[in-house]
Parts: sequence; C-alpha cells; structure tokens
Amino acid sequence: MHCDKLWRGARIATLDHALPGLGIIEDGILAARDGAIIHVGPAADALSFDAREIVDCGGRWITPGLIDCHTHIVHGGNRSHEFELRLGGATYADIAAAGGGIASTVRATRAASEDDLVASALPRVDALIAEGVTSLEVKSGYGLSLTDEIKMLRASRRLAEQRALTVRTTLLAAHAVPPEYVGDKDAYIDVVCGGILPAVAEQGLADAVDAFCEGIAFSPHQVARVFTAAQDLGLPVKLHAEQLSNLSGAALAARFNALSADHLEYLDEPGAAAMAAAGCVATLLPGAFYFLRETRKPPVDLLRAAGVPIAISTDCNPGTSPLTSLLLTMNMGATLYGLTVEECLAGVTREAARALGISDRAGTLEAGKNCDLAIWNIERPAELVYAMGFNPLHARVWKGR
Repeated sequence: MHCDKLWRGARIATLDHALPGLGIIEDGILAARDGAIIHVGPAADALSFDAREIVDCGGRWITPGLIDCHTHIVHGGNRSHEFELRLGGATYADIAAAGGGIASTVRATRAASEDDLVASALPRVDALIAEGVTSLEVKSGYGLSLTDEIKMLRASRRLAEQRALTVRTTLLAAHAVPPEYVGDKDAYIDVVCGGILPAVAEQGLADAVDAFCEGIAFSPHQVARVFTAAQDLGLPVKLHAEQLSNLSGAALAARFNALSADHLEYLDEPGAAAMAAAGCVATLLPGAFYFLRETRKPPVDLLRAAGVPIAISTDCNPGTSPLTSLLLTMNMGATLYGLTVEECLAGVTREAARALGISDRAGTLEAGKNCDLAIWNIERPAELVYAMGFNPLHARVWKGR
C-alpha cells in the first residue's frame, strides 16, 4: 500500500478507546497519506507499505497532537498591574471598582485593531505550538458589541491562516455585561440573541456558542435564551458553569446537549448525572484554580463515578489564567485535582477533541483521522505530566506536515 510518510521505531500511545489504558503499541508504525492517518499498528505491518518518506523515531513516543479546548487567547492588553495590586492586598472588588477586571480587557480589546489582536495573540499561540498543540479553541467575549465580537472572531480565524494549526472559534458574547448595558442584563441578552448571534452565524465565524452562567454574569434563564437562539441557528453550545456557585448550569448545559460544561468547582450529583446522560464533557481548568488561589476543587470522584468524560485546558486569558503551557496544565491537573496520568493525557487529546466536537478527525491515532502527532523525547508517558517547566517535544506534525 502506498503512503506519503511512514513513522517507524516508535512507541505509540494511540488513546484509542478500543484499546486498554493509553492504547499503547510498544513497537509501532504509523502511516499517513494526504494528511490523514491510514494505518497504526505493530512494526511487522511496515512491510505492507510503500512509503515516499520513512522517519525512524528511534524509540521515541508518539501521541496525538495536543488540543487546548478552552482559551481566551485573543484579547487586547494584559492585567499584570492588577496582579501586582492583588499581591499587595487589593481585592477583586477593589480592582473592579477602580475600572479594572474584565472591563479593562474590554476597553483594550475594543481599542485594538484586528491586526493588533492577531499580532498580540501569535506569541501565545506559538508557545502552545512549541509544546505539541495542533488544535486550539479560541473564544470571543471581550468585545461585547457586534462590531468587536466579530473583530475578535475574525482575528481568531486568522491565527489558522498564519500557523499550521486547527482553530475552532466560539462566540462568547454572553461573557459579561458591557458598560453601556450595566443594570439591564436582559436588554443586552436581547442584543446577543437578536443581533450578535444571527450576524455571526450568517458570516460563518463561530463553530460554537458559549456563555457564563454565574451570579456575576448571567442567570440560567438568560443563558437558556442564548442557547435557544444558538440552536435555532444550528450552532452547538458549551457553558462556563458552577465556577463560583451552583446555579445548576451543568444540568442546563446537558438539557441543550452541550459539547462541554467548564470549570465545575461547585458541580453537584444531579448536574453530573445530567452531563453523563447527555454525553457532555467536563472541561477542568486548573490554571484558573491556581492563579485565583481557589480552595474548592471540582468533584473529580463524582465525575468518575458518573462516567463523565474529563478534558483539561489552559483557560488562557489575561485576568484569571495567563497560562500558555498545556504541559504545565497537565501537571496542575494531577497535583491540584488528583487526576491520573491517563486522565491528563486523555484530557488534552481524546476528551478535548470531544469537547470541541472534532473527535471524528482528531484526538486519537486511528485510521481516517488527521495525521496530527506529537513526538516526544521521553521514556514513559508519565514524564509529560510529571515535569514542570521542561518541554520534551521532539517534533510536531499537523495534517501530515
């Protein structure tokens, strides 16, 4: 059989559900043609292939390319000054009262051009690429107006034009109340449902729609309005839920067959059961937990018992998780949340793909999927979760390139 490229001499963690654990093939080969995997199997199968190019991995490990499934990586400015203020004892309320917090990022994002947003995001994107990331989700939500949300989504789509990377864009217009609508959340939700969402859908700029269900953001009823409008337009949904309190956002997300519910520190048993029944992924964000010095952990044991798939992600954003390392995110998931090595690796590959609705083409190493690979200088997969501040990536492959 002809193939464009054949990787041999590799230990392969396929993450294939049909195989036990990480789906390991100890002495394996992987063949690709036209950017897609056509075969993964033991070394003996290599004789069946006529390869244009053969790569000897020298015993290195191959995993699926990593997937960062929850980021706000496109934004204007940064909030390092607020970080200094917090170190000096200022509270979130103090900073917000002085015009800081998300309002400061909204001002900076609105003031930035589309080109500015692309240029400022690329170094953060490059940091993720350098660790083997091949797919990335990017949310809007710092524009909070039709013009500025579209600007953010266009900038996000341009990242995929400038880098060898799959980018999934998510409309998060229901992230916070913009300054011009303070005191009237329902009026802003009217704008989101009647103006922003239809325009974004018409231009094909979003792959999904997100919202922030929380006392400081939007109520379950308001989120349900957004989700109904999104589904009427044929867009899947996901939700920031149960981060600071339990408003039954996870159950709401499940009712709308959401791809994922994210954060989940205050998730309860009915919420977990609803997510499991709907196949909704739990996306955990240990970077925000760490950066905000939170003490309430998401109920990992409850998620396991209910059979809810777990993804983990950087939540890269300027205010609560300025994190651009998915490797460090895995370490945080293990040390802070008690996730296993297998859960961490699945959480940034197979389950992250499910959280983005792209598991038909990414997240595992199987025939028919994109040839997105990360090749590592490691002796065992646990090293990817164990090390802090060390990057053992040998090579990254995106769609066979």
